Amino acid sequence: MKGNKYSAPGPYLELHSFPDSAALGRRLARSLGIRANSISVHQFPDGETLVRVAPNAGKLAILVQSLHNPNSKLIPTLLASDALRRAGAQRVILVAPYLPYMRQDTVFNPGEPLSQKIIADVLGRSFDDIVTIEPHLHRTHQLSDVFPCNTRAVSAAPILARWIRRLGRNSLVVGPDEESAPWIRAIADFAKLPWVVGRKVRLGDRRVQIQFPALPKCSRAVIVDDIASSGGTLAVAAGALRREGISIIDAAVVHAIFAPRALARIRSAGIRTLVSCDTIPHETNAVRSLPLLSSAVEELIS
Repeated sequence: MKGNKYSAPGPYLELHSFPDSAALGRRLARSLGIRANSISVHQFPDGETLVRVAPNAGKLAILVQSLHNPNSKLIPTLLASDALRRAGAQRVILVAPYLPYMRQDTVFNPGEPLSQKIIADVLGRSFDDIVTIEPHLHRTHQLSDVFPCNTRAVSAAPILARWIRRLGRNSLVVGPDEESAPWIRAIADFAKLPWVVGRKVRLGDRRVQIQFPALPKCSRAVIVDDIASSGGTLAVAAGALRREGISIIDAAVVHAIFAPRALARIRSAGIRTLVSCDTIPHETNAVRSLPLLSSAVEELIS
């Protein structure tokens, strides 16, 4: 759907974004041909939050908010959904390029919560549709298995492949673990390049071991991962590739979480170029997610 459709008493389709997702919100609004509105956020001295949305939200409201640093963002996002409905929205779509708490899909130890189900329930009951990019799923096959609303999980494979192709044809696409094999194969197929995945053993939050099988002859390797937090996986993978004789190593990630000192750890491992998608604002953002999000939203609203 291009352009805005109006029916009395106000606009049919409006986009609303929080301040830290405003740049992405404006780009998405321009792509869809609709107006972008800002959501204001006020924090009271006791830590509670008040959000304000445009007085006329549109019958179909798109809310843009990437949910990194989730503990500070989930409550304002839920409040905004209610505010949009009270401002006239009959359907609210959440565009959350990064979706948190998807990794803990089982109770690993006695006394722990099932985090994925809790977050899926609360978001799924507040929104009619949720659009995200590369949710970090393990045993859960698809978001619809746990969310009580309509979901669209978009693959970043095409936009990562376009960036990798620019590096040259003598490149090897590398995944850090066997779980990533279908995704790495899809990226390599788009890029028309060979690929390989390692065998990763996690020793803790910040320690992993990675081994690779015999590698094809390539002058350059590109390590691809969906999330980079501590930087440990990228650094260990780079070390393993160097031991196999590959001297030029680049890396591309979807979600640039990056804990303190993560970038220093990655660069000290000899990774030449590190880029990320703009699902989370970061200095490494070089791969635009707008084409994916715009296409997914257009399919929903058409």
